[in-house]
Amino acid sequence: MKTKILAILLFSVAMALTGLTGCKTASQHSNELHDANGDELTVGVVQKEIKVGMAGADVAAALGSPNIVTRDSEGHESWVYDKIASEVSYSEGSTGIFLILAGVNRRSGASKTTQKTLTVIIKFDQDSKVKTFSYHATKF
Repeated sequence: MKTKILAILLFSVAMALTGLTGCKTASQHSNELHDANGDELTVGVVQKEIKVGMAGADVAAALGSPNIVTRDSEGHESWVYDKIASEVSYSEGSTGIFLILAGVNRRSGASKTTQKTLTVIIKFDQDSKVKTFSYHATKF
């Protein structure tokens, strides 16, 4: 009987120690939050891909379809890419040890919110080639 009690007590202590060390800290959760750096439209993509004299089809292949297409009184097109992104990530973990009369619960977590905007304006000449382009980006 004493051997069973001793084995249960040792098992309980081992589980308590394992459980308490298994919980992540808030900074560990923060490091695991999603960071979107995939194939999104960025200032770097615009600077790298768009060149004066480029054909509209090549612009569409590089940046995708524009949000707005306008034509001025002289018949020149302008394309506007207006992108807004909001990303909210949350990571949480908890560990609990509950013995017969007492319990310990430990929770940690982190959240991250990012807002980004990018506006790109591409103006074409009479031959539908890029005449000028400009951009404005914010991140907060």
